[in-house]
Amino acid sequence: LYTFFAVLLVLLGACSGERVPVTAITNVTVIDAAGGVREGQTVVFTAAGITAVQPASEPLEGEQPSKTIDGSGKYLIPGLWDFHVHLTYDERLTQAMPALFLQWGVTSVRDTGGLMHKILPVVEEMRAAGARAPRVFFAGPLLDGEYVVYDGVDRPHIGISLPDPAAARRTVAELSAQGVDFVKAYEMLSPETFAALVEAAAEAGLPVDSHVPLSMRARIAGPMVQSIEHLRNIEMDCARDAAGLHAERIERLGNPDRLSGFRLRASLHALQRLPALRAYRPEECETVIAALAAAGTVMVPTLRLNSYSLLRSHEREDWRAALQALPAEVRADWLQQAAQWAAEREQAESSDNPTEWRGMDGLFGFAGWSLFLTARMHGVADTRSPTLPGSAVDIRPVPVGAGTDTPINLAVPGYSLHEELEMLVLAGLSPMQALEAATLVPARWFGLEGRLGAVAAGQEADLVLLDADPLADISNTKRIALVVSKGAVVVR
Repeated sequence: LYTFFAVLLVLLGACSGERVPVTAITNVTVIDAAGGVREGQTVVFTAAGITAVQPASEPLEGEQPSKTIDGSGKYLIPGLWDFHVHLTYDERLTQAMPALFLQWGVTSVRDTGGLMHKILPVVEEMRAAGARAPRVFFAGPLLDGEYVVYDGVDRPHIGISLPDPAAARRTVAELSAQGVDFVKAYEMLSPETFAALVEAAAEAGLPVDSHVPLSMRARIAGPMVQSIEHLRNIEMDCARDAAGLHAERIERLGNPDRLSGFRLRASLHALQRLPALRAYRPEECETVIAALAAAGTVMVPTLRLNSYSLLRSHEREDWRAALQALPAEVRADWLQQAAQWAAEREQAESSDNPTEWRGMDGLFGFAGWSLFLTARMHGVADTRSPTLPGSAVDIRPVPVGAGTDTPINLAVPGYSLHEELEMLVLAGLSPMQALEAATLVPARWFGLEGRLGAVAAGQEADLVLLDADPLADISNTKRIALVVSKGAVVVR
C-alpha cells in the first residue's frame, strides 16, 4: 500500500507539470537486518520513499532517475537511530543537534526526557516542512515519584513528580493530548503509581520506556513496559539475596532524612550496586532475563555511558575531531571535563588501591558488568567480559536497542551512536546485530517496521552510504559518503 502511494505521488507530480526528483544509487551493496547482504543493487528513491531495490543488471521501469549516484565499492544501510537522546538537556546544544545527527547518519531519534514547554517547540521545528532534521519521537518529561531525581536543583530539570496513582493517570492523559509518542517512567516511582502509569499508557496507545524503579524488582517491572534503559538496577535483582536487597530499598525509600530525589537515589546505588555485583547469582539473573525476553521488552544498555572507562572517548582522535562541530562554549567545557577525567584516571592507576577509584562511569567494575549483562541478555555465549560466570541454560534473547544518552557524558550528538555500535560489538553482538539495534529494533518498537529500518521498496528514503563494509568492521559506519534523510541527499 505504501509503495502504491509513493508511485502515485510521482505520477501526480508528473501530471501537474512538476517533475518529482528521482534519485538512483547504482551498483551498491545493500545491507540491512531484514534482507541481509545484497550485492550489485540499484536503489531508487524520491521524497516519498524508496520506489525500487533491484539488481543493477536489470533495466529500471517507470520514471527514470534525474540523478544517479555511483555506489560501486560502497555499502548502503538504513538510516540510523539514536534510541536515547535528550534534545533539551543542554540548551546550548539544542539548535546544533539536528544537523549533527544527520552529519553522522542518524536520521531518527527518540527523545527520552524533556519538559513539555521546552521540547514541544524543538519537535515542531524539527518536524516542520522542509526542515533538515532527523525524524523525532518524544516522551515529554521523566515521570518520577514523590521525590524527583532531575528536579532542576541537583540535576537539570527534566522530571516531574507523580506522587500517587491518580497523578499518574492524569499526567499520562495530559501528555497524550499534547501529542507525545510514548511516556518515560523513572526510578523513584512507587509500585502502585508505576502500575497506574503503565495502565493509563496502554489505554492511550502509548509505549512505555522506563528505568527499573528502585521500589520494584526488575523481573516484575521490566515485563510491564516496552523498553528499559541503561541496565540500571537490574544488578540488584541478579544478586544472591535479591529479595533482601529489595526489602532494604523499600525501607530506605521512606526517606526519613527527607533527601532530594537525586541524593536518595545516589545513596541507594552506593549502598547496593557493588554488593549486588559481588553477590551475582546466575540463576537469579536467568529469571530476570527470561521474564524480559518473554515480554519482548527492549533493553537499551547505553554502553558508551555505562562502560565509559573501557571506551574513553576523550582519548580518541576522532572524538576530538567531532567535538569541533559543537558550539565553542560546550567544546571548551567538555575539553576541561576530559582533562579532569584523564587526571583522575592517571592518579587512580598510580595509587595503591585503584579499585576504590570512582570516576567516569560511576563505579569501577560496572563497565565490565554492563558488557557481560548485555551479552547474556542477547544470548551471546562468548563474551569479552568473562569475569562473571555464565550458564548452560538457554535463554531467549532480549531485543537490544542502540541509544547513547547524548549529550550526557561527553556524547557528541551523532558521533556517539557509532561509539555505541562499537561497544555493542565489544560486548559480543555481531556487526549485523549491532546495526539491527540501531535500525530495525527502534522502528519495530514504534510499530514502524513497514516504513523504517530496512532498504526496501515502500520504505521511507532514510539511507546511509558508506565507503567501507560495516560487517567487516563496525567502525566503518563512520566512513560516510553521504546521507539521505526523507529523500533528500545530505552530502558530507
